[in-house]
Amino acid sequence: MKIQDILKERILVLDGAMGTMIQRHPLEEEDFRGQRFKDHMHLVKGNNDLLSITRPDIIKDIHRQYFEAGADIIETNTFSSTSIAQADYHLASIAYELNFQSAKIAKEVADEITKKDPAKPRFVAGAMGPTNRTLSLSPDVNNPGYRAITFDELKNAYKEQAKGLIDGGSDLLLVETIFDTLNAKACLFAIQEVYEEIGKELPIMVSGTITDASGRTLSGQTTDAFLISISHVPLLSVGLNCALGAKQLRPYLQILNEQAPFFVSAYPNAGLPNEFGHYDQSPKEMAEQIEEFLKEGLVNIVGGCCGTTPEHIKKIAEVASRFKPRVVDSQ
Repeated sequence: MKIQDILKERILVLDGAMGTMIQRHPLEEEDFRGQRFKDHMHLVKGNNDLLSITRPDIIKDIHRQYFEAGADIIETNTFSSTSIAQADYHLASIAYELNFQSAKIAKEVADEITKKDPAKPRFVAGAMGPTNRTLSLSPDVNNPGYRAITFDELKNAYKEQAKGLIDGGSDLLLVETIFDTLNAKACLFAIQEVYEEIGKELPIMVSGTITDASGRTLSGQTTDAFLISISHVPLLSVGLNCALGAKQLRPYLQILNEQAPFFVSAYPNAGLPNEFGHYDQSPKEMAEQIEEFLKEGLVNIVGGCCGTTPEHIKKIAEVASRFKPRVVDSQ
């Protein structure tokens, strides 16, 4: 059954945070290196995406926990798997392999869980993060016209990522945590180029990030401006994630609900971080806040971002099962 058809029938649940779950494991430099990178000249601890190659057992277990908690869709462990982001660890050369391997192990778990319950197919979303560069803003306050990267450089890095994710077996592509819409446009352009080259298309999810109470992305766009900027692409869904908790996200989801011709997704953080940068919101409290916009029929896909765990996803899935999905006229 196609995901487009399932989304008309019920609200689908996305997984929670990968980083939060990885932090539950006391990993050292040697874990990140494995045998393959034991002689690599630079430190790699903290490069979570690398664990798909060096500790796939951990990543597969996290995927499995989210599926068992009730997730319909899991994201690949590829938030920083572009050559641009991997350059920080001097590992730009393995970007394609990171994406391929992450999608492959995620798909293996998805197939394993689907086989147990064929009536509830599970999906893999190839996660494409924003990179650590921005096309719209200068990193140099003394030179506002300067850019650390070009559109073509970003597009080419995203093309490599998209190819790896597709070849590895992703069912969808998720352009996520968008703080600069121009970056997202480079990513979407790259995906469309890859689709033309391979003669195959996967559904595309897009998720932006409202950075604070101003209701704007980091590059200054309001929610409706963001929607207009990416609506030229035939998307599966558009939504918001990260930066804010469910309560703070609600007014911006209302805008997407009113204006988006696509399915709408939301995966907020577990509240706002405390003074130590930790997320304290309990699964019960988060699910209660999410229930408010499920009651209003604002979303089709719901999950969790920073600070969320399988415990959060379990509660969210229980709540989501009681509500009808948002109706989309054009789908």
